[in-house]
Amino acid sequence: MFKFNLPKELIAEHPAKNREDSRLMVVERATGKITHKKFKDIINYFDEGDVLILNDTKVFPARMYGNKEKTGAKIEVFLLRELNAESRLWDVLVDPARKIRIGNKLYFGENDNLVAEVIDNTTSRGRTLRFLYDGSYEEFRKVLYDLGETPLPKYIKRANEPEDTERYQTVFAKNEGAVAAPTAGLHFSRELLKRLEIKGVQFAPLTLHVGLGTFRTVEVEDLTKHKMESEEALISSDACKIINSAKEKKKRVCAVGTTVMRGIESSVSTTGQLNPYVGWTNKFIFPPYDFSVANCMITNFHMPESTLLMMVSAFGGYDLINKAYKEAIKEKYRFYSYGDAMLII
Repeated sequence: MFKFNLPKELIAEHPAKNREDSRLMVVERATGKITHKKFKDIINYFDEGDVLILNDTKVFPARMYGNKEKTGAKIEVFLLRELNAESRLWDVLVDPARKIRIGNKLYFGENDNLVAEVIDNTTSRGRTLRFLYDGSYEEFRKVLYDLGETPLPKYIKRANEPEDTERYQTVFAKNEGAVAAPTAGLHFSRELLKRLEIKGVQFAPLTLHVGLGTFRTVEVEDLTKHKMESEEALISSDACKIINSAKEKKKRVCAVGTTVMRGIESSVSTTGQLNPYVGWTNKFIFPPYDFSVANCMITNFHMPESTLLMMVSAFGGYDLINKAYKEAIKEKYRFYSYGDAMLII
């Protein structure tokens, strides 16, 4: 049902030259009309009092390369989350995993200036590492930063380039903790945000730390059996006030990205009010679903059979989104993280 053939050349390997120059497909739910614009034209769809909900999570350089003790084999270590700051414990993925056992030591940096010991297996590729480092926590984080690189998704088949450090991050990124960028937000330049602000559009930031689960495709026939990986979320009372007030005034409330949509739908009252939230969410949204908060959404073009495509289909309507994707392929829109955008109104 959510399968489609995507020509390889439509997977965006690089971002658009300027953030707001990406293409924008506008999809109108009421009429089924589809129009083709540039992302900077988005300003024409928002008026004073409308709200854009942004995910201000910040991607950290999660991908590191180390060597295994004795054999010197090169091992990729992907930092997923910090488990304990004091003990320098991290939840990671390792590749190739079959070579990495409990008790192994991994060495990082040109002079092996960072060492980690494998202390547990979590999944087939997952391990718990304890980093052995004598300096302060700040120094340790700096070493991790210097050794890590921007965690571009695996479907981008090129090596990292200097521009990725800046471009695989939204201009409003603030709270560190994501291992993948909230990609709908990548299209906003500082100038575009300023122009929206001058027009009277309000911004309500929330934080949802995007995990690797965002790239997992659904492999079960019965969607109710798909398990989403939990992601940490934080919605402030200030953001709730801005959003709830705009809803009451029947303004446009726009979720910028599937991560925002999942965040707000995880913390909603029976009357459709958004509540402050601090915690984890593993909410999986697929058709049919009644959305309580946002009446409009900005999103990129997603992978076949992904949870993200399912959520967008639930919001835009399965048939309409299906038609929009066919048109996107025909019109050679660019797909995935560095690709083009869709506005559903």
